[in-house]
Parts: sequence; C-alpha cells; structure tokens
Amino acid sequence: MRHARRRRIVRRVARLAAVGGLLVGGTMVTRAVASEPPDTSAAPHTSARPASGTGTGAGLVSRLGTSRTAGHWVGSDGRPVVAVTDESTAGEVRRAGAEAKLVRHSMSELKSAASTLRSAPRVAGTAWALDYRSNEVVVRGDSTVTESDWSRLTGVAEGIGGFVRMERTAGTFTTRLNGAEPILSTTGRCSAGFNVTDGRSDFILTAGHCGPTGSVWFGDDGGDRQVGRTVAGSFPGDDFSLVEYANGKAGEGADVVAVGEGKGVRITGTGEPAVGQRVFRSGSTSGLRDGRVTALDATVNYPEGTVTGLIETDVCAEPGDSGGPMFSEGLALGVTSGGSGDCAKGGTTFFQPLSEAMESLGVELIVSAREGAGTAPSAPAATGGGATAPGAAAPGATAPVTGVDASTLLSRLTDRRNVGPGMLVVAGSLIALVATRWIRAEQDRKAYRRHYSATWG
Repeated sequence: MRHARRRRIVRRVARLAAVGGLLVGGTMVTRAVASEPPDTSAAPHTSARPASGTGTGAGLVSRLGTSRTAGHWVGSDGRPVVAVTDESTAGEVRRAGAEAKLVRHSMSELKSAASTLRSAPRVAGTAWALDYRSNEVVVRGDSTVTESDWSRLTGVAEGIGGFVRMERTAGTFTTRLNGAEPILSTTGRCSAGFNVTDGRSDFILTAGHCGPTGSVWFGDDGGDRQVGRTVAGSFPGDDFSLVEYANGKAGEGADVVAVGEGKGVRITGTGEPAVGQRVFRSGSTSGLRDGRVTALDATVNYPEGTVTGLIETDVCAEPGDSGGPMFSEGLALGVTSGGSGDCAKGGTTFFQPLSEAMESLGVELIVSAREGAGTAPSAPAATGGGATAPGAAAPGATAPVTGVDASTLLSRLTDRRNVGPGMLVVAGSLIALVATRWIRAEQDRKAYRRHYSATWG
C-alpha cells in the first residue's frame, strides 16, 4: 500500500513538473518573440551610414565650395582640418568647430592639374593623387617607368606649376590577386570583398580586374564548390565587379568579413574615408593590416589600364590580397585594387571606393542589425565629425567566421535571446507528460492483469 501511494506521489510530481515546464517554455518563447526585432539574428539587412553632417570636414568643403577650400583631413587629435584659401573662409571653418589651414591652391586648381595629367600620353607604372595636407598633386613613377617617359611626364608637371611634386618609388604598381576569403576561377585567385544585395539576389562585391563578366568562381576547398558567376563589373576606369551567388543567397555570416584564424569583423554600415583616417585591410596573403588614408581621388596607370577615383593608403599589401575588404570601426570603405611594395618594406595600396561601386551597380551592403533599432546608424566620427584620434580607431566588433553547420544551429537554439531555449523546454515537457501518462497506463494494465489472474485462478 505504501509503495502504491509513493508511486502516485511521484507521478503527480512528474505531471506537475511537465505542466510547469510547458508554462515556462511558453513564456520564454513569447518573451523572445516580443523583445527581439524580426530577423535580427537570422538574417543580415541592408543599411548605409549617411553622408557627413555640416559640422564635419566633408560637410564644410561641400558647403563652402571648391574655389575656397582644398580638401579636408583628420587631425592627430581627431578634429577635422579644412584647407582654405582665405581668412574669411578660415573664420567660417573655425566657427563650425573645425581647424582651418591656409593654403595657396584651391581644390579647383588641384583637380585641374590632375585633369591635365590624365590628358597627357599614358605611362604605365605611374600614379598621382591630391595631397590635401601639402596642397600638392603628387606624381609617382615605379621602377618600370623609363627615364625618357619620366622626363616627358616631368615636363607636363612643370607646365602645370610648382604645386605638382614628382617622386620615384620602389617596386611596381600592380593589381593584386587573392584576398580575405579566397575564390578561384580560370583567371586566377581573388578575394571576396563585401556581401551586397539588390533585394532579390545576393552578391560578392570584389575587384574588377579579377575576371571579366561570365567568370565562374569556386570556393578555396579543392575547387569543387561553385560560389557564383561574375555578372557585372568595370575595369579599367573603375575596379569593381559583382559575383552572383550560385544559390542566390549569401547565407549565414554575410555581414562578417574574415580577418584570419577563424575570426571576423562585423560590418555595420558604409562610410566615406577621410585623409588621415586609420583603416584596416584583410587579405589571405598578409592577413589583417592597418595604416592611414594618405590621399583621395587617386589615379593609377596599371599595365592593364588606367583606374581613377581611388583611395590611396599606406597600408601594406602583397600579391594575394586583391579584392579584399577595407574597413574601419565596422564601416565598409572599399575593396583592394592594387599597389606597390610589400609588408616587409611597406608600400602604397589603392582601393576602389565602395559607395561609388554600389551606386554604379545598384546594390546595397548587407550589414549587421543593431540591437534595438532598425534604422541606419549615424555618421561616424572617423570622417571628421568627432574628436576620436585616428590612432584610437579599431577594425570593428569581432565575430566568428562560420557557416550554417551543426554547431551554428546548436548555438542558435541555445541562445537565450532566441526562441530556441523556450522550444526546447516545451518539447522536453511534452515528452515528460506523455511519458508519465504511458507509465501510468502500463501500471494500470499490470494491476488489472494481476487482479484478473487472482479472480479466475
């Protein structure tokens, strides 16, 4: 009798625990659904950071005009510095909270000089950019440029005026293949830069010199996994291309760029680079590297053709890094085009601006959702709107580089911010409830058989 009473108590406790589990699990699911924005963890979304406000260097240059200003950059203290051509304009800049530097030549003059250089006979192995801080146009020639070609280009520079500076540089200006997440085709090995979308399909935005339209790309895992096909691009002139994913979707982790050793950086938006800004580049040959933006609107005469409107940096790169992403503080800035030098001696690396490429291709960046918000983030301090020193800049929030595998699915199920834990509790409670009912039914059947046997002998 005592044993029967104990069994009844155990069954009741089990049933109460199962019912309690159902209630707790249901509450967990309800709270997860109510507190989390839809698709925040399941799928990245598109967003872009707006252009700098009127208080930043870019905003002041835009408002004051190219005849009164000559570019802007980030000072060592993080404040925006604007080059101006007169004291009146300098006063306006200071009243806006930025630092002013008086220079002799306006942006209009600098761009006119660059236009004259572009109209001269093309010399492969040369490059030029607008140096805002020195108020000059800097022309560089690599080791492949002959003395006669250099002399002819020097004559063009002298005809423009004394604000064109000529420099010889070691190494050669070349396009650089490979990159952060390697992709392979018959044209070579390149890097997946950033993931973008047109709202219907997802794509990889990478360097245009990697391969012409129609190139088929494979993953760097033996070449037996097709990644996608190049569907659009521009090179020379620009240096960007669009690779459409074979299945149309970028998948899990589309908002993360790889930086090596299974680690990544989460991309939260796009930004416009500023001279003096600290930036980071990722590539499969040399990994994660950092440096400064040294000039904008650079022109490079590669052996394959001329590319204009590039971002010039002192970040090192090597063959194997082309197409890789450039970013800072989680903001996507550009993809690796080419350069000279290496990571042992240093050098110059050029990047295709991301915003220009996306506008031309009609796509948007796939970025991470911000917690508690679905709107685009505000403009970054790196563009000159804040007081963050350039040296304090970081790549961005770290994130693992993962695909959709068993461990990823398990982590999503057990993440308390998702509905997974609640569903697991509900499922376990249902199993326990069914089990207690089955055990009781079995015990009742056995008791009936014993009673029947005793009655009929």
